[in-house]
Amino acid sequence: MSRKFADVVEEVQQLSLEEKEELQELLHNYLIEERRREIRKNAEAAMKEYREGELRFFTDIDEMMNFVCLS
Repeated sequence: MSRKFADVVEEVQQLSLEEKEELQELLHNYLIEERRREIRKNAEAAMKEYREGELRFFTDIDEMMNFVCLS
């Protein structure tokens, strides 16, 4: 663990209960937004692959597994 992180943890411990609850809510919202950005990035990459004809669909799991293992 980096010293900077440890410093932040120590500072959080000094906050009041209300401040800790507010910080918890802020962190929760930050994580939600970060996950949304990651989902959006993955969706955009998949759409690019689809447009470029690189996205492949399978209806048979064995066929898909063979494709993945050979790639």
